[in-house]
Amino acid sequence: MTGKGKGPGTAARTDNFEHALVLETARVTEGAALAASRWVGMGDKNAVDGAGTEAMRELLNTLDIRGTVVIGEGEMDEAPMLYIGETLGQGQYEVDIAVDPVEGTSVTAKGLPNGLAVIALSEKGGLMHAPDCYMEKLVVPPPAAGRVHLEWPVEANLAALAQSLDRGVEDLLVTILDRERHADLIRRVRAAGARVKLIGDGDVVASLAVGVRGTGVHALMGSGGAPEGVLSAAAMKCLGAEIQGRFIAEDDAMRERFQAMGVDENRVYRTEELASGSQMVFSATGITYGELLSGVRRFGGGARTHTLVMGYASRVVRFIDTVHLEDDGARVTIRV
Repeated sequence: MTGKGKGPGTAARTDNFEHALVLETARVTEGAALAASRWVGMGDKNAVDGAGTEAMRELLNTLDIRGTVVIGEGEMDEAPMLYIGETLGQGQYEVDIAVDPVEGTSVTAKGLPNGLAVIALSEKGGLMHAPDCYMEKLVVPPPAAGRVHLEWPVEANLAALAQSLDRGVEDLLVTILDRERHADLIRRVRAAGARVKLIGDGDVVASLAVGVRGTGVHALMGSGGAPEGVLSAAAMKCLGAEIQGRFIAEDDAMRERFQAMGVDENRVYRTEELASGSQMVFSATGITYGELLSGVRRFGGGARTHTLVMGYASRVVRFIDTVHLEDDGARVTIRV
């Protein structure tokens, strides 16, 4: 076991960090959501993202970690904070960090549903350093894990999913990003008899909705951001659901980047490869209202947040409803 001391001159630990950091990680996404919520509906997506990013970085630096950002706001020359490779904290737990301080900056700026603050932590090497490109994705709930395959025809996967859930294909609802590139996929899903839920943004929260029973959504299909695929993988691992992904190279420059990063564009990556860590903490806090998480609800002198936080090794899933009294002397009558 490595040393337990804190500070830059001591060895870092990775053992049992979940128990120490699950609730602290929830505090990080709560803080980012609270900061971003000040800009909900104001029409300025840069301000939304800036507020969430600054708050998340500040809170991460208070945790008992030595963290390295592997999924972040961009490369060092593109992002002033939470850039890929940035190190955070001077504590004892050595972790890799994947963040999306505001998933859905546009929808949050417009006051639309499913704006989210998201983070995942693992031991070093436990989260894939994915290139910033598109990824073809298939996400299914726990009963269908291991029973579908990204390379199968859409119709075959829908049939396998329906059988896994003991229902007909016509009872399935599939979430797909509303993009022109998905026109044929949407047509085929509908032709097979399943229904389609089109979304404008936010495939991490869409993946969460697949992994949690009772949302009425049964799969996510189509292509979206690869970094979001890694964040989704961390969540699916904690939930026992499954994501399969294949990286998409749009040009030769991206293929060269794949080669440098050890990424195979012809390979289907599964949950355990995208999020390989034996310890994993995932937290998401709603900024705007969604089917899974309520958004930040403000009142005089404070606000209320709704968070989903999970630990893989500790086998814990928590929904946390928190009242934050932000102003001195603020009071609130608690109600359900």
